[in-house]
Amino acid sequence: MQPSAQIPVWTIAAPLLAAAVLGAAALGVAHGALIVGLIAIGLAGSVFAAVHHAEVVAHRAGEPYGTLVLAFAVTLIEVALIVSLMAAGGPQASGLARDTVFAAVMIILTGIIGVCLVVGGIMHREQSFRLDGVSAALVALGTIVILTLVFPNYTLTTPGPYYSPSQLALIAAVTLVVYGAFLFTQTIAHRPFFLDEDADADTPAPHAVRPSNGVTAICSALLLVSLVTVVLLAKKLAPSLEAAVLRLGAPNALVGVIIAAIVLLPEGLAALGAARSNRLQASLNLALGSALASIGLTIPAVSIFSLLMHTELRLGLDSKSSLLLMLSLFVLTVALRTGRAILLHGVVLLVVFVVYLFTTVVP
Repeated sequence: MQPSAQIPVWTIAAPLLAAAVLGAAALGVAHGALIVGLIAIGLAGSVFAAVHHAEVVAHRAGEPYGTLVLAFAVTLIEVALIVSLMAAGGPQASGLARDTVFAAVMIILTGIIGVCLVVGGIMHREQSFRLDGVSAALVALGTIVILTLVFPNYTLTTPGPYYSPSQLALIAAVTLVVYGAFLFTQTIAHRPFFLDEDADADTPAPHAVRPSNGVTAICSALLLVSLVTVVLLAKKLAPSLEAAVLRLGAPNALVGVIIAAIVLLPEGLAALGAARSNRLQASLNLALGSALASIGLTIPAVSIFSLLMHTELRLGLDSKSSLLLMLSLFVLTVALRTGRAILLHGVVLLVVFVVYLFTTVVP
């Protein structure tokens, strides 16, 4: 079969349209509400195109490698975006990485996983997954999250939510070690822990025919283009969002939450699709893997940037955010402790997510 026959035309046209919108915005061809509307359309098209191409590549790679594709792609582009904004923002951007990573982790742990468990619970009553794989991910994630976002508030060498240069170098190193150990566990040492054994046998795979090498290569390139346009369009949309948030009288932190949600939308839709197909293992692999990649790659990257540029990096969360983060980890650990998920687990996680969003707007 020809590659063009296996790749829907709209998944090619969407990122091209988004690229054209970016060009029009850069040249000032369109202004005001028109360009905002075009950016929103291009953003939505790129998100859905990214999900489609990620599913094709994941189907070719197989589990658990397939779930790493989208997580790595989105995270690497997110890191590049944060570093560029930090370089341009000066001292005012010292907390940008912390705010972005915290928003991403909360959205994934309570929002994305919560929705997946609710939808899966409604459609399938009870869903099963490999407890060993989820436990391994939560052990790694909990360690990295506490060391990077909570522990800085309790060190004494540098007051406030900061690490000293030597402490920051250590934390960056141990974060990479923990994340590397998790990847080794997931892909080599204990790969069966992350394979779905209990999905319905009658449930068809997202792609009945395994894509060829040519189709996979084309979809990989289109996936990268789609994700780049998602991030760049989200950046273009940020001033309009900031103006809207300002008119509403909400804290500026809400902008970071919205941008993080937009960037994570492809991963969220892919995870939701897996949960609807009764492939909760793949859904959790994608969600928890994305959270680990987000913090496990972002924090070391911005730490190195901060050390090389001799800039301050504010990592410690305030007490309210720290409490919500630890509550989310506790609830998720308890909810997923048996290897079976039900509707109640998703509802509780979504309640925590709603409280997080509400207290972001009304602190």
